[in-house]
Amino acid sequence: MAKVRVGIVGCGGIANQKHMPSLKANADLNEIVAFCDIIEERAVKAKADFGTPDAKVYTDYNDLVNDPNVDVVHVCTPNVSHCPISVAAFEAGKHVMCEKPMAHCTADAQKMIDAWKKSGKKFTIGYQNRLRDDTQTLHASCEAGELGEIYFAKAHALRRRAVPTWGVFPNKALQGGGPLIDIGTHALDITLWMMNNYEPVSVSGSVNYKLGRLPEGPEGNVFGPWDPETFEVEDSAFGFIKMKNGATIYLEASWALNILKSMEASTTLCGTKAGAEIHHGGSYPTDELIYNTVEHNQLMEKTISPAGVVDFFEGGASAEGVREQKQWLEAIINDTEPLVKPEQAFVVTQILEAIYKSAETGKEVYL
Repeated sequence: MAKVRVGIVGCGGIANQKHMPSLKANADLNEIVAFCDIIEERAVKAKADFGTPDAKVYTDYNDLVNDPNVDVVHVCTPNVSHCPISVAAFEAGKHVMCEKPMAHCTADAQKMIDAWKKSGKKFTIGYQNRLRDDTQTLHASCEAGELGEIYFAKAHALRRRAVPTWGVFPNKALQGGGPLIDIGTHALDITLWMMNNYEPVSVSGSVNYKLGRLPEGPEGNVFGPWDPETFEVEDSAFGFIKMKNGATIYLEASWALNILKSMEASTTLCGTKAGAEIHHGGSYPTDELIYNTVEHNQLMEKTISPAGVVDFFEGGASAEGVREQKQWLEAIINDTEPLVKPEQAFVVTQILEAIYKSAETGKEVYL
């Protein structure tokens, strides 16, 4: 079996912490043959650490996407550049894995969808949290109808004090937003996936610029102090989403919020037969999956607490990252659908943009 030949655009944090180590862990399925970064030294180092001996190094993504030796392009750049790079890759006849979120706005996401459909290639978005043990188990329960009709849910992405102080995270022009678009996107993705509901009708949102801009400066941040003068994005955001079938979702996201319990990429589901909660990250050293049911006229809780995994802060390939790349590469090789479908990721972007718009206008946004 011929290996898939991968090109990496953007050799910064997420490429080094997730994509490249996870691809390396699936070396029987792929080889990384090209690297691109606007800072050439980063691409050179990535080649040395993860590339084939004859891998190419580029500083212009157009050169990489048009390299005939590249089969699939991984887009690991700031949010606002996801669209032009992905579109260029599709136009060059490449498969594309784009890091989350699909885009910073719906208009760009639509351009990506259109280019993908025209290309006939594979397309997926980097929502690796679907591949965790707890999310896989809960999704199987939802698919089997064990929760019944899921009519209310909460998507949790709350950090007490964990503002990323590296890269371009506080830069609104490059990222499009803060914790809502950064980690809220993961919580919303797994919640919609569990519900198998991608038909939002209306969205109301509230976005806060409070702790990030305090003039006395930040304290207690796990990643060290940030600069209030350059902190351009929100520090917390909240959304209320109404779905076509009457279901509702509450989404909460923060990098800095005065709360006791913090968790991200987590969800609470309320169904007609049972409920379930996933607790992941922050205050939870191990992932927790808790079902709540009624048995023999008694309220019951069933808890599954597998060994936790570390998020992509220290580098290295985690279990879900390796699984994500394996199923993606196999989808290309076997001509099957990847786990994360572009149409699903499009709805996530659509909802996130609507929360920002609702907060800006003070009005409910109808989709």
